[in-house]
Amino acid sequence: MKNLLNKQAPDFSLPDQKGDIHKLSDYQGRWLLIYFYPKDNTPGCTVEACTIRDSFPEFSKLKAEVLGVSKDSVVSHEKFSEKYKLPFTLLSDDKMEMLKAYDVWQKKKFLGKEFMGIARTSFLINPQGKVVKIYEKVKPPVHAEEVLADLKLLQ
Repeated sequence: MKNLLNKQAPDFSLPDQKGDIHKLSDYQGRWLLIYFYPKDNTPGCTVEACTIRDSFPEFSKLKAEVLGVSKDSVVSHEKFSEKYKLPFTLLSDDKMEMLKAYDVWQKKKFLGKEFMGIARTSFLINPQGKVVKIYEKVKPPVHAEEVLADLKLLQ
């Protein structure tokens, strides 16, 4: 993984589940959690999204925004977001530009087979746009708690 820690977060310009374009500069002056996940409606990704959803009031209290990113389509994100009533933004990176900029498009291994895919990784970005924490090999059931604890320490 590229060492992005304590560096300016890579910029992006991607559509959300409604087709609206989001850029890093839109979040300047606020804390931002960008979490990369493999696929909408899969067990681990659903658990991760729902635990963040359930903790979302706490993220809001801490003035932190949340962006989920995968290479699923805008339509897939819209259905996923509606099905689970997600109160945060999901970005569609079907061209994998952001995935590569954040170095989360990686070789993975499952049942002895190697393939390219999204490494479940999150980045906590401070109000100045710097990456202050990288979460690798995220555990979906506890990820939201972990990030919230770090936000409280860093603010």
